[in-house]
Amino acid sequence: MADSRPSISTLAELRAAGWQSRPIKQEIREHTLEQIRRGATMFPGVQGYDDTVIPQLQHALLAKHDMVLLGERGQAKTRIIRSLTSLLDPWMPIVAGSEINDDPCHPVSRHALDLISEKGEETPIAWVHHSDRYGEKLATPDTSIADLIGEVDPIKVAEGRYLSDELTLHYGMVPRTNRGIFAINELPDLAERIQVGLLNVLEERDVQIRGYKVRLPLDVMLVASANPEDYTNRGRMITPLKDRFGAQIRTHYPYELDTEAAVVTQEAFIPDAGLTVRIPDFMSNVIVRFTHLARSSGQVNQRSGVSVRMSVSNMETLAAAATARALRLGEDVAIPRVCDLDAIFPSSAGKIEIESLDEGRDTEILDLLLNAAIVEEFQARVDGPTMHSVAESFDDDTVVSTGNDIPAERYAAIAAENEALASAAAGVAGDAGAMDPEVMASAIEFVLEGMHLTRRLNKDAVGGRASFRIRY
Repeated sequence: MADSRPSISTLAELRAAGWQSRPIKQEIREHTLEQIRRGATMFPGVQGYDDTVIPQLQHALLAKHDMVLLGERGQAKTRIIRSLTSLLDPWMPIVAGSEINDDPCHPVSRHALDLISEKGEETPIAWVHHSDRYGEKLATPDTSIADLIGEVDPIKVAEGRYLSDELTLHYGMVPRTNRGIFAINELPDLAERIQVGLLNVLEERDVQIRGYKVRLPLDVMLVASANPEDYTNRGRMITPLKDRFGAQIRTHYPYELDTEAAVVTQEAFIPDAGLTVRIPDFMSNVIVRFTHLARSSGQVNQRSGVSVRMSVSNMETLAAAATARALRLGEDVAIPRVCDLDAIFPSSAGKIEIESLDEGRDTEILDLLLNAAIVEEFQARVDGPTMHSVAESFDDDTVVSTGNDIPAERYAAIAAENEALASAAAGVAGDAGAMDPEVMASAIEFVLEGMHLTRRLNKDAVGGRASFRIRY
């Protein structure tokens, strides 16, 4: 079918066009095969999964399996699930007026059966876009069978219909996603009795509502997400429902710094506020290393995970701090510096859970992780001879002051006075450091902080100001 809405409007026209119905999983399988043949990107915007998660997803789709994605928060589970709609036909025909997307060739609802019986080949046809063939529910303890499956509509009963009449039903989210993809986020949070009801409608194809047994031969692909800690018998998961899923796919955080940095660049919203805002690689890497160190820290609760969202939020906060500083100093370009990094503590605090026996140590632990991130990036960019050269350039009378109230031009003067420091900063910043005073200012602060944290310079800090001097 073309991307534009088809003009076919009756069952007779649909048959004449040669349209053939096929199950949702077969439809997805055919599109998956085509994308694999073409070498197309199946899940755009999802990075770091090319050799791990995506092959498993392809296998599950080709095998026509329902699946559950297991992973901690911020591992692109929901993005992957929502991307599955790209594997559907652009448009799908349904019996006009159907609440559950009845297949014109295989109707299941009373409305569709009665309409086709009455109209025959002149049964009106409507078209549903692939984006509307997706249903999603966040599992919460108060989720009911009525939400997922349906309930008797008292208004329809009051109009004179009998309770045994199927037309009295108001369908829930699962039937309304018939011939589509239905996703349940945080599946273990569903009450066990709701899990049983869901199993029944998906496996046995019937459900009892108010004592009335409703036959629902639905055609639905079920996809769920869950935290690995909860997806166990101890985590309120019933075994029969776990058995319903053909594939259990484990997601993960980015293994490589470059991958997470690419995700941050893709996701972070950095408004310009009338300024040019740029994040040098060495500063963005500090943000990413900070997150990676938190994921391996024994003082951070790893069961809840450390989401990529922390990297994204911290990058946005760092850009905001640089923007505010540039506006105060009257500069046209906002480049984050080390003095701006304190701003990321509030945006980090809500993203991780600190495990400490002492109250009030959260900021101290975050500060240690940030310092470790700066040291890692500094040692990756500055070699030993360069560090020695910078240390040797400081004598008893050499004091270099930095801070959020010092304009970029002042750093240019510092570079002119200290050739070794200027050379190290240029190496950190790359070619842009020799031309852009704001980038050079950021690189100088980075080098000085790295020299202090690796115990080559002393640092005296008061408020937003810092002074670096020789270390004995």
